[in-house]
Parts: sequence; C-alpha cells; structure tokens
Amino acid sequence: MRTAVATERAPRAIGPYSQAVKAGDFLFLSGQIPLDPETGQVVTGDISAQTRRVMDNLQAVLAAAGVSLDAVVRTTIYLADLGDFATVNEVYGSYFASPAPARSTVQVARLPRDARIEIDAIAHVG
Repeated sequence: MRTAVATERAPRAIGPYSQAVKAGDFLFLSGQIPLDPETGQVVTGDISAQTRRVMDNLQAVLAAAGVSLDAVVRTTIYLADLGDFATVNEVYGSYFASPAPARSTVQVARLPRDARIEIDAIAHVG
C-alpha cells in the first residue's frame, strides 16, 4: 500500500509526482530543488543558500510524515557543478547527526529551473 505525503511548507510538485510516498516502513522523498514554497521561485544566493533551502524543504516533507532528518537512511545529491561539492558537503553535514545517511553525489548536465542542486531521500519511518 502506498500513501502520498504532502505539505504546503514545501514547494508543490511541478509535475505528476508526489512530494513523498510512504510504502511500508519507508518514506521515499522526491527530489527537492531550492524553491521557496511561498513564491515557487528558486531562491537567490549562492550554493550555500540553495542547499539550505533544499534541506529545509526536505525537512518540511519529513515533518508532514511525522518524522525528522534522523529518519533519513539514504540521499542522492545532484549537482550542476561538482566544484560546489565542498560547500554543499559542509551545509548538508550541518543538518545530520551521526551516523549520517548513506549518500551518492553526482554531477548532472542540468536540473529543473536551472537550479544548482537537487536532493532526494529515503527515510525509515517504521
């Protein structure tokens, strides 16, 4: 059984997908880009500002499912430029307690709305 999770504290889906889907003991969060949930626009600022907005968006979706970042077991970070890796890593790391989730980081040719970062996640909610 699958159940959609949604919140107005994170950007609305900009396509035919859910912000997150709960399936069994796991929550699968769709990728978040640095959209301000109030304006629907990409936040201005450097990669640090964009990373913080992405992490705040993920936190909002997790909260709607009744959990926190502590429940996250896996993430994937998509970067428009791997040159941003060190800065993203620093901001990202400030959001997680030990042990940090398993993670992959990849550079991609382009992201929606020409964002510089997107992160998706899997959380254990059982």
